[in-house]
Amino acid sequence: MHFIEKEDYSTPEARAARYPWGTPPPKIDESLIAETVEADVAIIGGGISGLATGARCVQLGQTVVVAEKSGGLVAHGAHVASVGSQCQRDNGVYIDKRQFARDWMRICGSRVNEDLLWLYVNKSEAAFEWLLETGGEAVEAKLFGGYYKGPDFTEYPGTHVVVQKPGYNTYKYKGGALLMVEILDKVIRDAGQRIDRKTVAKYLEKDENGRVVSFIAQDKDGVYRRYVGKKAVVLATGDIGADREMMKYFAPLGLVPEHNGYYPAGLNTGDGHKMAYWAGAEYEQHDWALSMHLIAYSMYTFFFLHVNREGRRYMNEDTWVQAKAIRTAQQPRGQWAWSVFDARWADQVRYLSPINGGQFVQPLMAMYGDPWKEEEDGNEIIQAIDNYVQNGLCCKADTLEELAEQMDVPVDTFLATVARYNKMYEQQNDEDYGKRTALLTPITKPPYYALKFGPSMLDVFGGVNTDVKLHVLDADYKPIPGLLAVGMIAGGLYGVDYPLLFNGNSHGRCLTWGRQAAETIANGES
Repeated sequence: MHFIEKEDYSTPEARAARYPWGTPPPKIDESLIAETVEADVAIIGGGISGLATGARCVQLGQTVVVAEKSGGLVAHGAHVASVGSQCQRDNGVYIDKRQFARDWMRICGSRVNEDLLWLYVNKSEAAFEWLLETGGEAVEAKLFGGYYKGPDFTEYPGTHVVVQKPGYNTYKYKGGALLMVEILDKVIRDAGQRIDRKTVAKYLEKDENGRVVSFIAQDKDGVYRRYVGKKAVVLATGDIGADREMMKYFAPLGLVPEHNGYYPAGLNTGDGHKMAYWAGAEYEQHDWALSMHLIAYSMYTFFFLHVNREGRRYMNEDTWVQAKAIRTAQQPRGQWAWSVFDARWADQVRYLSPINGGQFVQPLMAMYGDPWKEEEDGNEIIQAIDNYVQNGLCCKADTLEELAEQMDVPVDTFLATVARYNKMYEQQNDEDYGKRTALLTPITKPPYYALKFGPSMLDVFGGVNTDVKLHVLDADYKPIPGLLAVGMIAGGLYGVDYPLLFNGNSHGRCLTWGRQAAETIANGES
């Protein structure tokens, strides 16, 4: 039996040579540090996880300072998910936690720290309800209904949209993730605590005992400050998606899409990942999980025939959005593909969505339990396709030959693909990819459509090892004193794929990790 000898990265020299970013930056001269800012908790990053940590720390009696590199509130998307909520129960939804955990492990290829998974399973509901309570009477939750309902990769109805109630103007934002961060930001500011924006952290500092006690950061005017966390320093710095060097090492598939949907663009450069490594942290094993969304072109794909840029079918279209994004990215010239359908498409979407559904099939704000509203849902989707036809993102033609020419795919190959698909519809048997018979639809009635869709890189789920108290761990799996990590920089919860058991679970994780980190600090365990 042969064993692969583990490389020794215990020395500073070896760690520096391990990665292109392995060497820490030079220390800033003390004469250039204009101010020292002290608080019980110093947080790097002002997204959902950083502000959740700060808001909960404030509520638990801690002083807080947050340094955030962007100039305003940072959030993207509309959804937040939890394993259980009052909103779910009000809608008759009860999630079996044991089955949920098994499904998560299956989709993640068992590459998950189960202790961290159960932290999310057991505490995400409390974190979500805390957000609503913190938001006050002006906010409420609605349960999202646009989840995938197929036989495999079935999604749970555990996704919420947090909205401001009609008639209230307590907050600037009316709903979604930006409303969430506004709620949390307000808690910190109302308590008189400090949030420094347009401020970029450079490196962490340790005391003579090896405890992380502070970090150096630079503001938009070039001024350096030292931020001291008397009880803890918390990393909440997001992911690595905008750092191509780090992507090459940890998530190379994420470099395939030309389109990047992260917002604000270019903000997620792995700053915390690097600072933690320089302080002795160890990364989780890679490749890291990716979230790719089909938002590069159109916002719909439906369950119709999908063909690549060679005019060939390449997958079972009856699946979840993550599978569609990755399978498309793996095609020749995989920046986009086409969803092909005929004049009957709107009726087919209406009566087949209840057995398929999911993102990019139903409207983004489809709510749980609401029946299909012909005048709203139907018209919204029809209007969207009409707009795509007008702006060139959807081809429309009276013949399949003309459609292929507009798509710029080989005409003969495309005609053969459609003929094969129509034959399998007639036989009521998808011999090529095993698609459910009910979702086979003919392409025989003009006009014909080809809707352009493609993967957009959104998030990279991977980072430093932590324990369930959110301490950052070194190469020996021992906590680095004084240093915690929350949100996207914290590894261990995802593997292989972003598990869309429900949309917005990453936001739910950010809330949960933020609350847990605050409890760790308040309990004197940091």
